[in-house]
Amino acid sequence: MTPGLLIAAPASGTGKTTVMLGLLAALREKGLTVQPFKNGPDYIDPAFHRAASGRESFNLDTWAMPGAMLDGMLVAAEGADLVLAEGSMGLFDGVASPGACGNGASADLAARMGWPVVLVIDASGQAQTAAAVAQGLARFRAGVTVAGVILNRIASPRHEALVRAGMAEAGLTVLGVLPKRAAIAMPERHLGLVQAEEQPALQALISEAAGLMREGVDLDALIAAARTTALSHAPAKITPPGQRIALARDAAFSFVYPHLLLGWGAAGAEVLPFSPLADEAPDPSAETCWLPGGYPELHGATLANADRFRTGLRAFAETKPVHGECGGYMAMGAAIIDKDGNRHRMAGLLGLVTSFEKRKMHLGYRLAHLSQPIPGHAAGTTLWGHEFHYSTILDQPDAPLAQVTGATGATVPETGSTRLQPGGGLSTGTFFHVIASA
Repeated sequence: MTPGLLIAAPASGTGKTTVMLGLLAALREKGLTVQPFKNGPDYIDPAFHRAASGRESFNLDTWAMPGAMLDGMLVAAEGADLVLAEGSMGLFDGVASPGACGNGASADLAARMGWPVVLVIDASGQAQTAAAVAQGLARFRAGVTVAGVILNRIASPRHEALVRAGMAEAGLTVLGVLPKRAAIAMPERHLGLVQAEEQPALQALISEAAGLMREGVDLDALIAAARTTALSHAPAKITPPGQRIALARDAAFSFVYPHLLLGWGAAGAEVLPFSPLADEAPDPSAETCWLPGGYPELHGATLANADRFRTGLRAFAETKPVHGECGGYMAMGAAIIDKDGNRHRMAGLLGLVTSFEKRKMHLGYRLAHLSQPIPGHAAGTTLWGHEFHYSTILDQPDAPLAQVTGATGATVPETGSTRLQPGGGLSTGTFFHVIASA
């Protein structure tokens, strides 16, 4: 079993992702093979992990993944020397109601996997009080072990001495100290960070973060703090949407969970990528077409003028299933209205019209009971997923696809859509991204 650690923090904005990227790169330079994971439903961070570690990063989600699936994801660590999992939000932050295997908090993952926690503590504006916060986290829940802390944004040697004194009094090991200086900036977008492939200075950013870790963190002590899990990890079985899958992949359609691609491949499915932005159509030899989420609203004019893509997709959809998630769902609709109020024609497989001009955040876990089938899942199936977008539905004339509730059981009005095409093909779409099925 590969030993592991969870990199967590008291809250978002502490520098946790920078520390994670720096550790991945610094340990890689040290000659170690490190397998990254990310707690929760996040598409952006795993792409940065991959760039820093050289290995695909996988999401682990205690709310949406059943235990066997969660444990089965550990097969990704085979051949690695160390596992580093990045937490989300604060260590104990999750939804109010438990899901498949927990409430989605990073602490749930640490407890299940037996991974000690390394806390990234933003010590700016405080001294010994930082130790009180860290000590509170360390004692809050049985089964969650804090291996030590990395102190971030330390202003001076005096500041460091005061914070270290507090940590010593609290009985907490200081694994590293990072200075307060110009932050390593990753630009933000309406859904979070800009995607890794869109970051022009990505390798320079990672190199700078690695340098910070080499200078400020005791890497040998950090490695020694890792622990193995006693869980068995037979690969989880994931039903692919077809044996030959036409998959949209480009800057507008990039949000595909790596664990799904891994599961599709393990089931013997073949993925046939195509780029709508390059005006490519789905391979007509495929059995099904899958349009993932992303940022189609940023490429409205390009997609509106992609006649070969639109004609090819419509021809494909006449007799075969097509499914879209979030951005892919929007692109299957009649039109997208961008932030400036410009209307862009989309594929027209569904009547959906969405607007980014009228922004409203839609965020949260989703439990969906399918009224109609989607590729890979029959009607009546329960799906676990997550929704995060700012687009507003202006028109949704098609039949609802599912009964959808949030993590608290409250009804969610975004039901998804389904339409039977004249040639018998079924077009379906949802605003939520599927993580697992019940």
